[in-house]
This record gives sequence, C-alpha cells and structure tokens, in this order.
Amino acid sequence: MTYAFALLLLLVAQVALPATKYVSPRSDSLPGSGTSANPFGDLQQAIEQAKDGDVLKLAPGEYLSTPAPFIEELCGNCAEHKTDVQATRGFIIEGKTLHIQGAGADTTTLCTDAGYGVLFLNSRGSTLEDVMITGGVRDFDGNATDAGIVVKFSSVTIRHCHIRDNTDYNDSVIVGIGGVMGRENSELLIQECRITNNSWDGVALYRGATAVIEDCVIDSGRGVGIGVTWDASATCLRNRVSNYWKGIGSFGTSTVVARNNAVFDNLGWGIIATGESHLIAENNVVTRNGNCGMAIWSAKCRGRIVNNIITKNGHRKEWVCPCVGLWSVGKTTHWTIDYNDVWANFLDDFKGPIPVMQMNGTLSANPQFIDSPNFHLAPSSPCIDAGDSKLTDPDGTPSDLGIHGGPAARR
Repeated sequence: MTYAFALLLLLVAQVALPATKYVSPRSDSLPGSGTSANPFGDLQQAIEQAKDGDVLKLAPGEYLSTPAPFIEELCGNCAEHKTDVQATRGFIIEGKTLHIQGAGADTTTLCTDAGYGVLFLNSRGSTLEDVMITGGVRDFDGNATDAGIVVKFSSVTIRHCHIRDNTDYNDSVIVGIGGVMGRENSELLIQECRITNNSWDGVALYRGATAVIEDCVIDSGRGVGIGVTWDASATCLRNRVSNYWKGIGSFGTSTVVARNNAVFDNLGWGIIATGESHLIAENNVVTRNGNCGMAIWSAKCRGRIVNNIITKNGHRKEWVCPCVGLWSVGKTTHWTIDYNDVWANFLDDFKGPIPVMQMNGTLSANPQFIDSPNFHLAPSSPCIDAGDSKLTDPDGTPSDLGIHGGPAARR
C-alpha cells in the first residue's frame, strides 16, 4: 500500500458520515442523546446538535417550540425589499442540511406557537416529511410573511405533511397565517401535502422563489390558494384548490404553469393572470367559483389557456371580477385560447375583447361530470378526445379536456 493511498483512506475515515438521530417527547424532562434508546426530548435541541446531512426521526407525539422574536432585514412582499420586519419563529433549521422525518402527519405534530412556524434559512437540500404543523400565532407586523413553513435562501422538499389550523389573525393586520411561504431565491418541492384551514394563502411565493407543487389538497383559508408574485415561478400539477377567497394567481412578473388542477368553490376568481406575468393553464377544471372562472386581468400579461373546462362560475354577487366564465380586460393578442369547454356560467361564458369565433376547438356543452369531487367524465362526454392534438393523454390518445386529460394526467 502506498503512502498516498493510506493517507487517502485515513482522510475518508475521518469524514463524518450523515447519522440518524432520534427524537421523542419525553415525560422525564431529560435532554437525551439522540440514540434510539435515549432519544432527544426537545426537537429544537436535536436540530441544533445535528450535523449537516443528518436524519432526525421523530416518534409519534406533540413537539412544542419555544417561540423567539427576530427582525428580518428583507421583506418578502413589501414594495421596498430592504425593509425591517418584526416576526417570531418556532423551529429553525439554519445553515445546514437536515432530513426531518415524522411517523405520520396524523401522529407527529409540531405545535409552533409562532408566526414563522418552521423556518428554513440558508438550508440547502433539506427535507420535511410526515408531520403535522399547527398552532401558529399571527405576528403584529403586517409585513411578516407568517406561515406554517417559511423557506428563505434554501432548497427544501416538503412531502406528506399536513399544515392545518393555523387560524390566528387580528383585524388590525388583516393578513393571517399561510401554509407555505417561499422567499428569497428558494427552491421548493411540495408533494402530496394537505394545507387546510389556515388564515391566509395556501402557498405563496415571493422574490425569486421557485416551486413545484403537485398532488396537494389546498382547502379552506383566506387569501389565495396558490399565489405567485414578484419574479417567482411555480409549476402546479394535479392540485385541488377550494374554499379560498381566490384560487390560483400569477402576479407581477411571475411565471406559472398550472396543469390538471381542480379549482372550485372559491369565493372570487378561479385562475387569474395579471401584471406582466406569464400563465400556462392547461387541462384544468375551473368550476363553481363565486365570480369569474378565469381572468386575464392585464393587457401586459401573456400565456395559454388550453384544454380547460370552465363551467358554472359566477353564483355570488360581483366582487373581484364579473360573474362569467372567462374575462379579459384588454385584447388577448399575447394569448392562445383554444380547445376549452366554457359552459353554463352565470352571466355569460365570455366577457371582454376575446375573439371567440377565432378560437380553435372551443366548446359550449355540458361536460357531464359523473362525480363532483374528482370530476371524471361520463363516457358520452363531449370533452373526451376533444383537446389540442399536440397534447395527448398518457396512453397516446387525443387529449381529453379537464384534469384527467393531457400529458400531466395520472394514468
């Protein structure tokens, strides 16, 4: 064995490999050491003692944070980015990669008692899985982007989590506590999560954040189900967005790809593009929203509205847009609007300078849903094989309209 090779083996042996640490609520008040036989009793202590790349396995039970105030030098959603914001945080993962794994969102609960419930800061490649996050308390500073999970300067995968009942807000602030807030230059993957009964946006992205949001249930909150603003971007696939003030929105100079989402029973609009944003909306079902189904709310935005079913919107008194299927405030020169079924909306199916007669494949027919929660089509539906020929179903046949058609549909 050469000296150089022996030295290399020695250096490799000295590198600390990622370890698995165990955490469990303890009745004896002892701190624990993180082994399976002697788990940490305090989650924040476990986070602080864990090394970069470690796995934290959380036993069933309730984990309470110790809220701490802090001052942000950057504001996520202020006109002036460099604005001091006073907030509180619960659990914080900072400057390291951690993999936090609960025993299941029904059995492992993080009670945060703070505005920023779980805060990832300068944390690249972290994961948070199989936990419930609840019990947030709204900060008094209206500029604070309070949420069950807040991600700043980080890349995080959030999977199989239930972010619920963060309901606190006060009338002087108006905004409440959201589900997930993606902030400065962060990258998020949000998969198969339930975001329910919170007091503000389901998922909101600001200031260069990017996210893939897929197969989530986002239900019952104030604000917007999925809101993407400033220069953020999102890909939204196969989500169910319901019972918010508003459904899915692209604002500012953001980019949103929304495919195969069911956006229904929201108070105002279903899907909207405004500002100078770019929206691609394909194979969505947009139905029973209180005002308009879909809206092009600026002459400067652009995009595609293709293969959607837009029906039975507009049953509430006009609030944020006319009670119609598809509304535009200006000419749709920068838009492709083809192969949609726009039918039985309250006041009208279209409003604004929309060239309906020039649209390819536009229908106005009963889509024949056979089940309201999942919006499957009856075999006799006119929406079957009626989509854009360039967007085929997963089996290679011509695309159906709605959430079960197009390349992003589940087989």
